[in-house]
Amino acid sequence: MATLYTQAERNIRKTWILMTSFLVFIIILGWFFSRVFDSPLILYIVVILAFSQSFISYWYSDKIVLAMTRAKPLDKKDNPELYRIVENLCIGAGLPLPKIYIIDEDQPNAFATGRDKNHAVIAVTRGLLERLERAELEGVIAHELAHIGNKDMLLQTITVTLVGFVLILSDWFLRMSRFSFSSKRERGSEILFIFAILAAILAPIAAQLIHLAISRKREFLADATGALITRYPEGLARALEKIASYPHSMRVASNATAHLFIVNPFRGSKIANLFSTHPPIEERIKALREISI
Repeated sequence: MATLYTQAERNIRKTWILMTSFLVFIIILGWFFSRVFDSPLILYIVVILAFSQSFISYWYSDKIVLAMTRAKPLDKKDNPELYRIVENLCIGAGLPLPKIYIIDEDQPNAFATGRDKNHAVIAVTRGLLERLERAELEGVIAHELAHIGNKDMLLQTITVTLVGFVLILSDWFLRMSRFSFSSKRERGSEILFIFAILAAILAPIAAQLIHLAISRKREFLADATGALITRYPEGLARALEKIASYPHSMRVASNATAHLFIVNPFRGSKIANLFSTHPPIEERIKALREISI
């Protein structure tokens, strides 16, 4: 059975496996297109970009995510009550105080990011502070601290930049293919060229599958760990109900960042939810209310 400590170790391994998988995937894609367009320069450029992207993902992915969600630093003087909540929960969780950011969104939601517990960030929306009671807010903060303690926030954050890079690379190849179509027909390389088009189309799908391969179990574990920190599972259960009942999607969220939030920031059909990185909210609430602390 997974525990806080075994999950942390697993997520360290998953992070390196994920980065290695993306590197190999991108380099293979670059090699294939260098053959199609008969240009070794393409492979060299892709390799350089792939390693540069991995470096950036590890050291700067948190800053990229904060910029994408338009999160702003929140000073202690602006919300001392929130700082007191975070400080008290950090003591209980045995974690250093993370930086706190706020997102100007009416939807109640939150996420954690950063490469380790000493460089962690918790971002909350304005709606979360306005709509949740103290016990509910504590439950949400404890859940995000659990992600920090479980060391799965780096895994989540790196996925954002790596998936985005594959999408950009694929779009670049498709544009090149469009301009090279006539010349490739003259060389009699129609079959190889068709495979190149298919690869460019399927690459983002493969990247998204890797994205979805991030286990939904991490949310259940973070819920359980958060409940252990607060000693009050009902607080997080009620918070999840309120967050999920908000009818409008978040404006600053994207498909790349959606998996970071405590609850899927998009409001859509049940079919769309099947492809969400989040487990069904009803199952999470049921599991919390079955916890006896």
